[in-house]
Amino acid sequence: MKGSTVYKSIREGGLYLGMLPEKAAAINSSTPITLDHDLDVLPDVGRRLTVAELAGHVDDLAGRLWAAGVRPGEHIVIHKSANSDVWVLATAAGRIGAVPVMLSPALDAATVGALLNRLDQPNLLTDVRKLDALAEVPVADLAQRVIVVAGSRSGAVSLGELAGSPRVEPVLGAQDDPAMITHTSGTTGLPKLVVHTPRTMGERLTPQWRLLSLMRKRETVAIHISFVHSRMFAAMALALLKEMPVLLMNESDPEEVAGLFLENRPGFIEALPNSLMEWEGLADDPRKPFASVKYFSSTFDAIHPRTMSRLVKSSERRGALFFQIYGQSEVGPAVGRAYFRRSAHRANGRCVGWVMPKGCAKVRVVSRDGKRPSEKNPGFIEVAWDGLAQTYFAEQDRYDENRFGDWWRTGDVGYRTKLGCLHMLDREVDMIAGVRSSLEVEDLVLGKMEELSELVVVLGPNSEPVPVICTHDDRPLDRDRWRAAVADFPQLADPVQIPQAELPRTATLKVQRIALSHRLKELLDDRA
Repeated sequence: MKGSTVYKSIREGGLYLGMLPEKAAAINSSTPITLDHDLDVLPDVGRRLTVAELAGHVDDLAGRLWAAGVRPGEHIVIHKSANSDVWVLATAAGRIGAVPVMLSPALDAATVGALLNRLDQPNLLTDVRKLDALAEVPVADLAQRVIVVAGSRSGAVSLGELAGSPRVEPVLGAQDDPAMITHTSGTTGLPKLVVHTPRTMGERLTPQWRLLSLMRKRETVAIHISFVHSRMFAAMALALLKEMPVLLMNESDPEEVAGLFLENRPGFIEALPNSLMEWEGLADDPRKPFASVKYFSSTFDAIHPRTMSRLVKSSERRGALFFQIYGQSEVGPAVGRAYFRRSAHRANGRCVGWVMPKGCAKVRVVSRDGKRPSEKNPGFIEVAWDGLAQTYFAEQDRYDENRFGDWWRTGDVGYRTKLGCLHMLDREVDMIAGVRSSLEVEDLVLGKMEELSELVVVLGPNSEPVPVICTHDDRPLDRDRWRAAVADFPQLADPVQIPQAELPRTATLKVQRIALSHRLKELLDDRA
């Protein structure tokens, strides 16, 4: 069986998570998967396995979940310590027709409790450590059953004790039935629960399928993204259907990452933008950990040109490029563009790309004030295609507020150039009077000051734009260099420097700008 044949069947019939490992094994049972960590739920499996072995483990865990009492159509919240077994367990849940609800391990207990309550008596699949962290949450009242991956806790079923449970036949729902739920970043409050279906998940494979098709030979794909994000499921589906060896990473420490890349020599890296920023320093590592990489890719936040340029230049592959895709949980990949070695440093970081070929998303920019959207008068960015998420669970009204017929309003503002390039300037809720684009300021200043590890412009206590900065190793800021770098932005207030570890972040490492703005007010009050 060929991967292209299976991909076509998924496009037509939908992506069923529980069947993916089995389908991938039918294409090539020996496709290798390498982990940089042990699986909590299967600690004896080791860190190297084939896709055929993966399929067997998914089938085994599906039987254990069935024996634990989970049934088709039920919600099963997966909230446990960061580990790729999150993806394996969600796949197993999908195999018996349950609907996995992916909750980030970074969520606090109160948020988890609120989302459990919204789901109305779901199953909860967790680990002992996370269950202990939920001690203040009435889990027994909010969940119909609690399951731990290993060990034991009073009132919980342990998957470890259900080893050897009978295998069960796969259960496949309709193409438009809920198949998985993920959550939004929560940058503006309690996260929303985004409902995905086999149809919407299958549609979202198209842009990256074409990108992976550029690879003329089988090369290792290194994946370092949140295990609970919808993009994780698409990335794994694409790599395995393409018979690409996978390096599945939990580690983010640059030194550890360098060792992994030197040992596994990936040809393709997909990672979170902020992880790539953290790894920038490896571009100067004499061991050249990025030498083997032909393609870098990121599909979350827009990424700074400095980061793209340094990474692409550190590759020793001919024609190396950085492919950026702009999208969000509700819409999937919307537009994209490639950055090349010779031009990435000159790129306008606000140009997030062009509409991709036929079969992908459509994009438009809609006026906010009745006037034609332009660079000086940005409009609402909207997306339309069959890959749009189906709804927000239990919040249909909030979903409908952003849905205009076939079009979804992303919450971002921007404009399109005469050549059709979409420029994303800011989230609407993050716009600051007198600043055309906070993201643009950050791009340009970071490009001038390599000593900065992060820069975020947020609303200050007096509605002024305040640059919050972090430096490598928390070194003191050179104020003269700063003043020279921001000479074109006189509207900025004096910078506030904080340790990078104190930046509030989402599950995908986005800085929570509203939370940071509140934190800034507290910090300035303390210093007054």
